[in-house]
Amino acid sequence: MENDAATLYCPNENCQAANPLTHKFCQRCSTPLPKNYLWAVVDGPSVGSPGQILADRYLVLDKFVLLDTKPGLLALTPELDNFQPLKAYLRLIPYRLHVPQVYGVLFVADGPSPGEILLLEKPPLLVDDTIPQVHLCSELTTAWRDATSMRQLNWLWQIAHLWQPLASEGVASSLLDSYVLRVEGSLVRLLDLRFDTATSPELPQLGEFWQQLVSNTKPAITQFVAQVSLSLIQGEMNSTDQLITVLDQGLAQLGRSQTPTIKIITKTDTGPSRQRNEDACSPSSGTLISKPPQPTALAIVCDGIGGHEGGNVASNLAIETIQQQVQQLTKVPYDHIDPSLLLDDLEKAVAIANDKISQRNDSENRQGRQRMGTTLVMALPVAHEMYITHVGDSRAYWITRHGCYQVTLDDDVASREVRLGYAIYREAVQQSAAGSLVQALGMGSSTSLHPTSGRFMLDEDAVFLLTSDGLSDFDRVEEYWETEILPILVGETNIVNVADRLVEIANTKNGHDNVTVALVHYQVQYWEPEITIKAVIPESYSAKTVDLTSRTTDTTLLGSSNHKTQVIPETEPVKTSSLPLQWIVPLIFVVAAGSLGIFVKLRSPSGLFPIFSNPIQTLNPTTEATPITRSLANLSPGWVIKTNKQISSVNKQSLPPGTFLEVIEKRSNLKPASLDFSVSMRVCANKSTQTPANTNNPAVTSSVPSNSKPLPETVLLNFSQLKSFAVSVLQSDEPNPCRTVTQPPVIQPPDTSPT
Repeated sequence: MENDAATLYCPNENCQAANPLTHKFCQRCSTPLPKNYLWAVVDGPSVGSPGQILADRYLVLDKFVLLDTKPGLLALTPELDNFQPLKAYLRLIPYRLHVPQVYGVLFVADGPSPGEILLLEKPPLLVDDTIPQVHLCSELTTAWRDATSMRQLNWLWQIAHLWQPLASEGVASSLLDSYVLRVEGSLVRLLDLRFDTATSPELPQLGEFWQQLVSNTKPAITQFVAQVSLSLIQGEMNSTDQLITVLDQGLAQLGRSQTPTIKIITKTDTGPSRQRNEDACSPSSGTLISKPPQPTALAIVCDGIGGHEGGNVASNLAIETIQQQVQQLTKVPYDHIDPSLLLDDLEKAVAIANDKISQRNDSENRQGRQRMGTTLVMALPVAHEMYITHVGDSRAYWITRHGCYQVTLDDDVASREVRLGYAIYREAVQQSAAGSLVQALGMGSSTSLHPTSGRFMLDEDAVFLLTSDGLSDFDRVEEYWETEILPILVGETNIVNVADRLVEIANTKNGHDNVTVALVHYQVQYWEPEITIKAVIPESYSAKTVDLTSRTTDTTLLGSSNHKTQVIPETEPVKTSSLPLQWIVPLIFVVAAGSLGIFVKLRSPSGLFPIFSNPIQTLNPTTEATPITRSLANLSPGWVIKTNKQISSVNKQSLPPGTFLEVIEKRSNLKPASLDFSVSMRVCANKSTQTPANTNNPAVTSSVPSNSKPLPETVLLNFSQLKSFAVSVLQSDEPNPCRTVTQPPVIQPPDTSPT
C-alpha cells in the first residue's frame, strides 16, 4: 500500500481517488491534480518535520512549506476580527502578482509551532514535481549579480510601484527585508508581509537598501543605480512618482537594446450550449498577425451581457470603438510616449466605448436587466512593455517559463469583498452571487466606471492569454497552462494550435458559455548595451522653474476627446509653436505689470529705462531685486498655497484648514472656450501638526468599488475653485514648509457616518 504521505486526492467530488504525488492527472478520472504549495507563517523554527502530515491533509515538504493533499476541500478560515494582520493581505489583493494571498489557517495543538498558523498560497518556489522537491526562489540580493541590466532595473521599478500601497497598509518593511524579498524570473515576489514598527520606513531607507546593490550592478547601469540610491538617501527624490519617472527613463534607454517579435491569434466559439455568440474579439477570430511586419499589435476580448437583448451588439460596438480610439495612439514612436498618459488614454478609450453602449441603451429605453453591456480585456504591447486594460470578469494571464500569473482582478462581488478586507477569496467565491459583476461597459455613465489599467516590463519571452469566462471558469487556465501553453515558450507548438486546443478544453470541460481567447506571444532578443546609462534626477518641486519654450510637444488626439497624449519631442521645438493655454492668463498679468513699470519709470525724473533680467522680475541696477508679490493671479510652479478652511478635494476627500499645497503645474482645461485652468499640487504639510503625512486612511466609497488605491500625494483643483475657497499664497520671504517633508499629510475622508 502506498504511504499516505505520498498521496494526492482527486479534487473531483465524484471521484476523490488517491494518486501518487508525481501524477499531473487523476489516474481514475483524468481530472487535473492541482499542486497547492503553501507557505506557513510561524514564529518557531519550523512548522513540522518533512514527511509529516498536519491536520490530516497538509504534507510538510520543508521547514515552512506545505502541500495540500486534499485540494478539493476548503481550508479553515479564521474570524477576521480576531486576526487583524490578515486584512493587509486581503486589501493588497490587487497586487497579488507580488504579494501572496491567504489560503486559510492551520490549527496545530502541539509541535514546534503550536497555535493558529497562517497559510499563504503560491509562494515563490522552484518545484520539481517528479520527486517532489521544492526550493525557495532566490533572494533578490543573491540573484542580482547574475541578472541583466534590464532585469535589474525592472526589479527596482517593481519595488518602486509597490512602495506606496505597502506603506499604506503598514508593511513597507517587507521591501527592505532581503529574506522576504524574492525573485521568480523577472518578477519580484514576497514570501510574506513584515509589519512596520512604530516608525515606518521612508524612501531614504529604501535608498540605503538599494545602495548595497551597487557593487554587483551591471556596468551599463552602475552609475544610474548609484545616483538613484544617493538621491533617495539625500531626499532629492521624495516621492515614488519621481522615482518611477527616473526608472522609466532608464528602462527606456535600455529598451533600445531589446528587439521584440510579437504574434497574436484570436479564436471565438459559440459553445455547445448557447444559441448565439455574444463574445467578440480583435483581431477577427482565426486571424494571425505579426509585428513586424505589422506596425502595431492590439488584442481585445469582450464578453457580451444581455442575451438576446443585445450582448453581441455591445461587445462588437466596444471592439469597434476601442479600435478607433487606440489606432492613433499606436502610431506614436514608443520612446516618445509618456507611459502614465498612455494609461490614461487607454482608460479614456474604454470610457468612450462605455458611453456609446450606454447611450444606445438609453435611446432604446432599456432599463435594469434589459440593458446590454460587455466585459473587456485588452493587451497593447509597446516596446519592452505590455499594457493591460480590463473591466468585468474577462481575464488576462501572463505565462512565463516560471509560472502562470493572473494579472487582472475580476470586477465581481467576491473580489470586492476581499479587497475591502471582509473575506478570504477562497471563502468569498463560495457565497451566493459571488460571481455577480459590480461593473461592466454600458451599464451607466463612464463617470461611475473604474477600468483597471497596468503595465508590465518584459525582459524575457512570454505569452499573454486574454480570455472570457467560458475558459477561465473552474480554474481551467490554472489546470492546463503547463501542458497546453508552456510548450509555446519552449518551441514545441505554436499559438494557432494552442488557441484551438484552449477552445476545445473550454467546450468539453466547461461548455456552459461562449468562449473567446486571444494569445499574444512576445519574444525577446536582448544584448547588454555598451554605453553607460545616467540618471536624470528631477529637481524637487519646490525648486522647479518652467521653461516655456520646452513645453511644446507633438500631440495625438484620442478620438473626439480633447484629451491629448503627450509625447517627448525628438528635436528642438519649432519657433512657431503656440503658447500653452494655461500660461496665457499669468503672462497677461506679467506683461501688464511690466508695461506699467516702464510707464512709471519713463515719467520719473531720471528718465532712465530699468533693466529687465527675466519676464517676472524687475531689477534696479544699483539695488537688489525686489521680490514680486505672490497671489493667485500670478500663480507659478514651486509656490505654496495654504488652506484657511476645510475644502473639498478629489475622490470625496477633503483638505483640513492649515494644509500646505505646493504647486506642481497649471494645466489647461479640456474645454477650449474656458478661460479656467486646473492646478496640480502636492500635499506636503499641515499647520496643526507640521509633520509628514502618510496615506494609511483610504476612503471606502460606494458599493461599486474603486481600484482601492491609496490616497494620492497630489490633488487637482480648478483655478476658480481655489479662488472660491479663499486660500492664501505664501510669499517668498516666508518659511517654506514643503522643503522639509518627504510625505504628504493625512487627508481625512469626509464624514460617511449613516444619517
